[in-house]
Amino acid sequence: MSLINEIPNQYLSQHFVDLQLTQQKIVKKEFDNCTFMGSNFSETEFIQCKFNECHFINCNLSLIKVNKCMFFDTLFEESKLIGVNWTKATWPNIKLTCPIRFLKCIINDSSFMSLSIREISIVECKAHDVDFRDADCYEADFSHTDLLNSLFNNTNLSYANFAEAINYQINIYHNEIKGAKFNLPEAANLLRSLDIELLD
Repeated sequence: MSLINEIPNQYLSQHFVDLQLTQQKIVKKEFDNCTFMGSNFSETEFIQCKFNECHFINCNLSLIKVNKCMFFDTLFEESKLIGVNWTKATWPNIKLTCPIRFLKCIINDSSFMSLSIREISIVECKAHDVDFRDADCYEADFSHTDLLNSLFNNTNLSYANFAEAINYQINIYHNEIKGAKFNLPEAANLLRSLDIELLD
């Protein structure tokens, strides 16, 4: 089934397997309760699409564009989403929970800069060089995630969960971390902003 320039524009409870749609444009399509498995969407432009209660499993979505797309309760699992600028999506005005979740994904080089992504779940992921500056990550779940070189500045991390997360660098003076959960010994990284010397 093709999703490009074809009727219908709305798909309900569809199960898509092994789609190969790279470097394409998918415009004004709506997906409700759809599952995508083993599909390749790399470098595809999604324009003004809506994803409601969708599930992407083992998909390649690296370098996709999400211009004016809307997501509601959408889960990405065991998928690659490298280099995605999530700030280009349309985010709901009333934010009950974060509309996207990531489980066992690679989301390197992506941007959530200045977004309200309260309660976002980024669990067991590789999240290298991800931009969380100025984002509202209240009660976010980063557990078991590798955050190497990811950027946190003026980020609300209140009550966020960093259990078993690694390689994060968070300046406690430039971010809000009240009530956040960390594990030792990794939490010692938080002391780097204190200009102190740690002894064995």
